[in-house]
Amino acid sequence: MKKQIASNAAPKAVGPYSQGVQAGDFLFASGQIPLDPATGEIVDGGIELQAERVFLNLQAVLNEADLDFSNVVSATVYLADINDFATVNGIYSNYFTGEILPARCAFQVAALPKQSKLEISCVAYKG
Repeated sequence: MKKQIASNAAPKAVGPYSQGVQAGDFLFASGQIPLDPATGEIVDGGIELQAERVFLNLQAVLNEADLDFSNVVSATVYLADINDFATVNGIYSNYFTGEILPARCAFQVAALPKQSKLEISCVAYKG
């Protein structure tokens, strides 16, 4: 069983994809960039404000599927500048807590949509 997940508290998809797809007990959340859902624009400010917005966007998608960050089993972090890793990692650790943390990879990419500084996608498990 597949179900589209869409939250008004997260930015609308900027292409032909879903914010999230629930397949059985798994939710596959599309990569979120720091778009303000109200304006559709990248939030002003540095990497800290952009990272916070990304996590709020992910949280909205997770919550729409009755999940939260404790359900996340895997996360992928895309950075425009690997030098932002420590800052993003610090903010990441505010959202992912507990005994079993998600598997993760993080790496620098050549460019991200709308000149974002980061994008994060994740997979969550409801079981």
